[in-house]
Amino acid sequence: MGRVSVDVYPRDVGVPLEEVETFGKYLGGSPTNVAVAAARYGHRTAVVTRTGDDPFGRFIHRALREYGVDDRFVTAVPGLPTPLAFCEIFPPDDFPLYFYRYPKAPDMEIRAGELDLGAIAAARIFWATVTGLSAEPSREATLAALAAHPGTTILDLDYRPMFWASPEEARRRTAPALEHASVAIGNLEECEVAVGEREPRAAARALLDRGVSVAIVKQGPRGVLAASADEVVEVPPTPVEVVNGLGAGDAFGGAVCHGLLEGWPLDRILRFAGAAGAIVASRLACADAMPTAGEVERLIERNAEATP
Repeated sequence: MGRVSVDVYPRDVGVPLEEVETFGKYLGGSPTNVAVAAARYGHRTAVVTRTGDDPFGRFIHRALREYGVDDRFVTAVPGLPTPLAFCEIFPPDDFPLYFYRYPKAPDMEIRAGELDLGAIAAARIFWATVTGLSAEPSREATLAALAAHPGTTILDLDYRPMFWASPEEARRRTAPALEHASVAIGNLEECEVAVGEREPRAAARALLDRGVSVAIVKQGPRGVLAASADEVVEVPPTPVEVVNGLGAGDAFGGAVCHGLLEGWPLDRILRFAGAAGAIVASRLACADAMPTAGEVERLIERNAEATP
């Protein structure tokens, strides 16, 4: 549940946006990408979001269906345009992102009274984002959906400064959502915004203290750490040649959903998710780049063979 967009990404790598002449058009938006990623592993997924009543909105419906994601909970908001997201690509670690979500993004117009709470409650996993808490009526709807879900609820800490007046406001709005989450996922900055801790183990402990059962802290080049009441697991990054780092976190998230649904231990979930994110980082697009389980397993095997 949450953000959706049309990603307009340059085909020219290492070129400033003002000089780019050729672009590709892709489905985007973090929770939408997560739904696509989970569908690649054979799971039945749906996304709850809203678009404009325009050609880009129709493109989103078509793309979702082509990726095997149920679009019945995607509705149009008359008068608001479907969001666009542009990026610049400067590998290996500079990927400026420009959101066009004006005057307001339709996905922030998700309303609690229009939710199919029965369908949400029936899902084995429900995924929501902190971005969905940044404005009403999406905030009320996100909290209502989290409260209605009795199973595994994952909160993507997904802090985007341009959507918030301040980090302090984001922390205040995140607190009630964490009360309904069983898993929290974020990078170091996102954890600091959510719970005031940046050191990975301290951040994980703080998230567990807020009531989640599993805290997953992404550490960039240092890999990823996950903690529960019983264990702390750290996994190093999967080395690849980076093309576009955008979307890697969403691939990671979809793979975490897959591992949880399969009942895997934390160590295996993190290794699979890290490899899935690495594959997407080695490709241009986001949703279009999501790997299959076979691709992920082959990368894990190759890295294991290459490790002394």
